[in-house]
Amino acid sequence: MAKSSSLNVRVVEGRALPAKDVSGSSDPYCIVKVDDEVVARTATIWRSLSPFWGEEYTVHLPLDFHHLAFYVLDEDTVGHDDIIGKISLSREAIAADPRGIDSWINLSRVDPDAEVQGEIRLSVQMMDDVRGRCLRCHVLQARDLAPRDISGTSDPFARVFWGSQSLETSTIKKTRFPHWDEVLELRELPGAPSPLRVELWDWDMVGKNDFLGMVEFPPQVLQQNPPNGWFRLLPFPRAEEDAGRNLGALRLKVRLNEDRVLPSPYYQPLTELLMESVLRPAEEDAASPLVVLEEVTLGDCRQDLATKLVKLFLGQGLAGPFLDYLTRREVARTTDPNTLFRSNSLASKSMEQFMKLVGMPYLHEVLKPVVNRVFEEKKYMELDPGKMELGRTRRISFKGMPSEEHVRETSLGLLTGYLGPIMDAIVGSVGRCPPAMRLAFKQLHQRVEERFPQAEHEDLKYLAISGFLFLRFFAPAILTPKLFDLRDQHADPQTSRSLLLLAKAVQSIGNLGQQLGQGKELWMAPLYPFLLQSISRVRDFLDRLVNVEAVGEAGGSARALVPPSVTVREGYLLKRKEEPASLATRFAFKKRYFWLSGETLSYSKTPEWQVVTQDDAGALHTTYLQCKNVNELNQWLSALRKASAPNPDKLAACHPGAFRGARWTCCLQAERSAAGCSRTHSAVTLGDWSDPLDPDAETQMVYRQLLLGRDQLRMKFLEGSNMATTLKADTGKGLRDCPDALAQQRTAATRLLEVLEDLDRAHEEFQQRERDHAASSPLRP
Repeated sequence: MAKSSSLNVRVVEGRALPAKDVSGSSDPYCIVKVDDEVVARTATIWRSLSPFWGEEYTVHLPLDFHHLAFYVLDEDTVGHDDIIGKISLSREAIAADPRGIDSWINLSRVDPDAEVQGEIRLSVQMMDDVRGRCLRCHVLQARDLAPRDISGTSDPFARVFWGSQSLETSTIKKTRFPHWDEVLELRELPGAPSPLRVELWDWDMVGKNDFLGMVEFPPQVLQQNPPNGWFRLLPFPRAEEDAGRNLGALRLKVRLNEDRVLPSPYYQPLTELLMESVLRPAEEDAASPLVVLEEVTLGDCRQDLATKLVKLFLGQGLAGPFLDYLTRREVARTTDPNTLFRSNSLASKSMEQFMKLVGMPYLHEVLKPVVNRVFEEKKYMELDPGKMELGRTRRISFKGMPSEEHVRETSLGLLTGYLGPIMDAIVGSVGRCPPAMRLAFKQLHQRVEERFPQAEHEDLKYLAISGFLFLRFFAPAILTPKLFDLRDQHADPQTSRSLLLLAKAVQSIGNLGQQLGQGKELWMAPLYPFLLQSISRVRDFLDRLVNVEAVGEAGGSARALVPPSVTVREGYLLKRKEEPASLATRFAFKKRYFWLSGETLSYSKTPEWQVVTQDDAGALHTTYLQCKNVNELNQWLSALRKASAPNPDKLAACHPGAFRGARWTCCLQAERSAAGCSRTHSAVTLGDWSDPLDPDAETQMVYRQLLLGRDQLRMKFLEGSNMATTLKADTGKGLRDCPDALAQQRTAATRLLEVLEDLDRAHEEFQQRERDHAASSPLRP
């Protein structure tokens, strides 16, 4: 049984941050670390003490991670970035509430003595001889220590304490991966048993030594199970200090998902139930697993569930029937056409996630050219008189500052200059829209037309589609391009306002002009002629979009994380081959275009042709790759880890340095073939919309959600007193009118409950095996 662990992290916003720049403001960004490994970096929000990021990450983790940390820094063009503060959350604190953390948390001061990282390898023996009891502490090595010197390294030594005695190892200069291989012996003195404490320090010629971390073992551990292995370094224990009221706060959403995934055959009955349910008459189906899921899943969990369900049905080639099933239920229970798909129902969330999973390359192809223009040209645009800054428009004139009318006319020309290409790209994209999306929209079009055939609802079939495609896909991507991977950075305030105006215009077009002239934004009136002209083009575009024949859906239930022939990631990187005899210079790196698939990593000078990085004899080469920022680095690392997951020969350790001057620069070992001194973090990967399907993990989450509604399902369908009310509410008929429907719903509910009970027993059996195995294995600290 496989175990999985993931963190859903959303860095929402900050408030009351201190000013770090002479202008009285700051340029804040956040770094997210898991056990001292940087996994994500938000964009920089320029000139703001109350920044909004709204960035979300899914981090797949090893089961033994310890803490999650958020560092807020002020970006400086010259010199080092200033540290504003940090928030540290332990694994236990995150897991305490199944709903996770969703709150404002004060930033605390960054204490150098608490900023420890890395591990130490020890082997301890308790021995008795004629002179009494002796403790032998074999200090072998350490790895990934914090850099304390300006050179980016440290000069570490270890200090061992037992009772009132202490001994030190030698100092290893200029390394974060020291190898000591020294045995220190300490004699037991009269008195109560003492703990063993091992501290690591960075030796400094001038001033005091810098603390690198410590480990401590109580007397009972030394007696029963002496330490032997790698141990994580910890900071000095200290009283919890005030969380820095003067450093501001962050609003964070963090949820830990941990689960055990059974082998595939155990999920087959539940998968079959789910697949069968989408083929039934949705309007009369009250005991379906999907109905139960919709009733018991609320809030943020509904979006996560929608993503899992869409992936699960995509893998089975049934995403179309699944979306159609939810659409039929949503349309059937809608009485007011104006409220159709306006709520965050499972149908709405599933269609939204489906568009992201299937249509993200399409979105990039349509919007990226114009979005890039807006960022690069940085034109000032404003139609709202209350927000106009007349001094922002440069105009050479003897009459002085430009008038409000002039700013409005200039802004109107600029806005239509961007909106024109956007609409041209959208209405001309029918052939580029993924067939699965077009088919889903066609089914949606048909269901709405059947439910509301009246002439006064003629536009409803268009609004249902444009409400998803324009209001939940195109407009949000224009408003916040970074959240849709259209840009690496958030927009500055001026560009952000321009994007907001463009998004409002696209939203109005998607609403088919129904709310033009209403509400508080009458200053948008100069755009009305363009918007009204675009609406007829959108209707024609939607007619052509749904004019598609049914096609088979791609998908399958393959367990492999990355299909060998699929390109996982591609793009430009800087590369340099290993040159042992020389130092790397900035001219030694060459820009190349890389492709990563499940089988190969290849590159070329341009994207038009490829050269595989392996010679004819199959010999491996060491190649250094450089990314332009930490986010791109983590995305490539994550992709490489996913691609190499099935590889049984991947290394558990590596050398982060280079072999130069007859030794490794990281750990100073003289053997070129020496084992790596740093762990490879193969278990930490970033979730992405393009992640391959994992049907077992997806079905496991569905099973967990169904457990929340099991009691409700049993009371609703298997207790006779509730059946009449249930049937009346679901079908509008009583027991005498629908004896067959009553029997069908009771049978469906019974079958679903039996499937859940079978999965309960399977989980209990596997957990019992784990407990038995743990009881028969020697314990480790």
